[in-house]
Amino acid sequence: MTGKVCGICEGPLPSKADSRGRTAVYCSAACRQRAYRSRREPAPDVQALIAEVGRVANRLTPRPPEAFLADLTSLNSDVGKLRRIARLAQRTKDENVTPAPVTETVDEVAFAGSLEEHQRELRVHCYRMVGSYDDAEDLVQETFLRAWRGREGFEGRSSFRAWLYRIATNTCLDFLRRNKRVPRPYDPMPGVDQLGEPPQFLPWLQPFPDDVAEIAETRETMELVFLTAIQHLPPKQRAVVILNDALGWKAAETADLLETTVASVTSALQRARPTLRERLPERRADWARTVRPTEEEQAILRRYMAAATADGDSRVMAELLREDVLVTMPPNPLWFSGRDVFLKFVAKSLDPASPMYFGEWKHLPAVANGLPAAGGYVRRPGTRVYRAQVLDVLRIEDGKVAEITAFEPHLFPAFGLPLTIT
Repeated sequence: MTGKVCGICEGPLPSKADSRGRTAVYCSAACRQRAYRSRREPAPDVQALIAEVGRVANRLTPRPPEAFLADLTSLNSDVGKLRRIARLAQRTKDENVTPAPVTETVDEVAFAGSLEEHQRELRVHCYRMVGSYDDAEDLVQETFLRAWRGREGFEGRSSFRAWLYRIATNTCLDFLRRNKRVPRPYDPMPGVDQLGEPPQFLPWLQPFPDDVAEIAETRETMELVFLTAIQHLPPKQRAVVILNDALGWKAAETADLLETTVASVTSALQRARPTLRERLPERRADWARTVRPTEEEQAILRRYMAAATADGDSRVMAELLREDVLVTMPPNPLWFSGRDVFLKFVAKSLDPASPMYFGEWKHLPAVANGLPAAGGYVRRPGTRVYRAQVLDVLRIEDGKVAEITAFEPHLFPAFGLPLTIT
């Protein structure tokens, strides 16, 4: 061994007798690649992030509420970036068992910053794979941890993004192997004369916040109807469809990521697409390139929120709903198929004279999965505060509400919605 050390990990360099050509500067190809990345990918400006957090925090004021919410959202984003960078940098120190550091501080921060740049699109990818926002958050963190622990194995043969997608996809596949999730029809509801057959029950299904509009290629591949359909595919077929049809990867790229052949990828697509066609509405056979609710959809949402109160006009609500409207409430087993069936249920909960009266309602607009949504707040009898109760996501076709998916309120903060209003 020579007396010189590697310029990256400070480990011993191979002796001259063991190498050919010029004297080695790095001990391995991994260290050589890390040195290259450190030159090409500068570390994120952590000090600038800290300064921005201080600037926004110093101007915080609860009035007006719109600006207050915008500042809180900005703070949450920047503090989250700093927290993740610090945690990732700390992990390498916790896992280092040798006196000499494995990486220099700038490399630790640069690598953590590179992971942070891909966090949002990886969250979307994991969400498409598993259909749950909470699980997607956990899977992204698991992806980052696996990437951090395996960073020595990245030698640049593929892009850093493709390398992360490989880790994220395998993390999701491992999760789906551990958690067998099979859609099944809803159970019949005694005493309720439903219109049509029971829909599919996916208790794990959750909505995704509006920031998907900035990074998703199409709205349709994030809509709940697509998420429901794709959950019927085996995990490997699901991954192939997402990579090819949602992300637009070539079959060869997908095959490389999944460590399989192009023929296998093509075969998986051929088996998966008929299943999707059976479960998707006809108008989504060719996915349109829209990512935000249209003006018409926003107008329908406003009328829906006004009608969904005790003072609302039931005739307006009836006009908004399609005759065969479908209402589901995952993870609850309640479901209603048909406008008259649903309005009969709603009328009892809105009537102060009814023993099933639930309370007074207010709503705030939101966007979930690229669709119009209403955050519902209820003031229970004898209380003064309206508390978050439900997030209604509307699927609108031909000017009518064709489907309402009502979710529990614990994800309100992810949508920028408060948990209470007055």
